[in-house]
Amino acid sequence: MCVGESVVRIYDLVMTTSASALPTLRTLGNSDLHLTPIGFGAWAIGGGNWEFAWGPQDDNESITAIHRAIDQGINWIDTAAIYGLGHSEEIVGRALKSASRKPLVFTKCSMRWYEDRTIYRSLKADSLKAELDGSLKRLGVETIDLYQIHWPNPEEEIEEGWETLARLKEQGKVRWIGVSNFSVEQMKRAQEISPITSLQPPYSMLRRAIEEEILPFAQDNGIGVINYSPMTSGLLTGAMTAERVAALPVDDWRKRAAEFNEPRLSRNLQLVELLREIGQGYGASPGVVAVAWTLHHPAITAAIVGGRSAQQVEGLAPALTFRLSDDEYARIKSFLSSN
Repeated sequence: MCVGESVVRIYDLVMTTSASALPTLRTLGNSDLHLTPIGFGAWAIGGGNWEFAWGPQDDNESITAIHRAIDQGINWIDTAAIYGLGHSEEIVGRALKSASRKPLVFTKCSMRWYEDRTIYRSLKADSLKAELDGSLKRLGVETIDLYQIHWPNPEEEIEEGWETLARLKEQGKVRWIGVSNFSVEQMKRAQEISPITSLQPPYSMLRRAIEEEILPFAQDNGIGVINYSPMTSGLLTGAMTAERVAALPVDDWRKRAAEFNEPRLSRNLQLVELLREIGQGYGASPGVVAVAWTLHHPAITAAIVGGRSAQQVEGLAPALTFRLSDDEYARIKSFLSSN
């Protein structure tokens, strides 16, 4: 039995909820990976003191959040070497040692750092091999279920980078390979070398650029899509207010993001109230509605949902099964079109 099949078998056997309450597993692209509709995103648990940090984070709270996600039925975790400059992978590795079940583990490469914590990018073969060895060690696993190029930078190294990932797959160090933040043209270049299993793009009701070309291309080419930031980095959770945004830590990258600043912030908080209204009849939070909005698109296989505490995870777990009706989806679309 392959690892992907064993994960599904374990998932089916140990879940204590009724069969009707279980989320439908979704096959990722051309792989044998069967995913729950949402996965645990480990960006924020990388902690503070790096360029794209979310501010300070308690490691024990992160581990508890991961355990709670697994216990709620989520069967995959997405992280990256760069998150916390290796720290996120270390925390995921610690959590896996004591988890009730072993989820699928995805991580990403291409962004590295110097001793002074400044970041650089490389898709050179030797660099990617060294990155993989570091990720395997930090995660405490023998094989990565999905290994992804984090960003297509440097542009001129895409072919070398993708060729390297294809070889690592042949060697059995990674099971499947994917890309993140790639354009259609960049995916075409990669496909000339080896098939792409998955694409990881940003996608939410506030970031819809991929609808025009990227999502149709993925559908036409059998590429699975796992979107990140479906709640626009916490903005659509229902917990964010203008006061909370103003109080974000100075090293939280969101303080510099356009959607978290005026004039967009007020409009976005109005959108949250619409999501709250739609979700109230189902006991679903605005964040759950926001995730369901992305899953409504037929090209989306599954969504990455971050959680920094067990409480946050519990609040978002209903996204495993909650879905929008066509009428509810149309209401949100009408708001987005008129504001």
